[in-house]
Amino acid sequence: MLRNFSFWLLHRMGWTLLDIKQPRPKSSVICVAPHTSNTDFFIGKLYYWAKGRHAGFLMKREWFFFPLGILLKAMGGVPIDRSKKGSTVKRVQQFFNRGKDRHIAITPEGNRRRIDHWHKGFWYIAKGAGVPIQLAVIDYGRKRVGIFDTFMPTDDVEADLLAIRSRYSANQARYPHKFASLD
Repeated sequence: MLRNFSFWLLHRMGWTLLDIKQPRPKSSVICVAPHTSNTDFFIGKLYYWAKGRHAGFLMKREWFFFPLGILLKAMGGVPIDRSKKGSTVKRVQQFFNRGKDRHIAITPEGNRRRIDHWHKGFWYIAKGAGVPIQLAVIDYGRKRVGIFDTFMPTDDVEADLLAIRSRYSANQARYPHKFASLD
């Protein structure tokens, strides 16, 4: 029922759902960009529900207050304490080591403000867990949402980040001036 409702709602709002032709990996880090609006979260969750899939997501712990925290955790939310650098990467890598069919969405920008660099944690999580990075977009310009490619991390974090960032554009963001794309 949730799947059908989510599919119907996205189409009613004018969104087209993307899906790559490659086989779905057993587990993955889902890189979601651009991230310039709180609306991104809702559109992204609707997409995943419409596809009948489950993916967790990282969110700053300040959002996990009662009663919202109960709902966010039920939806797959993982609270992140930003004051503890490095612990998040290890914790999420352990999440992947506990089984297959694990997917977690991460916004490498880390927040909705304009930043000139992406946080590398999503890459370190994928590399350390031996899982691919699925590239997902919420493209407000064309009203398309979904996963459009899969990227396997190499041993060169900087080259990989450049390759991944080059796949995104400010034109896709809800607020283009908040996204520092490479174009």
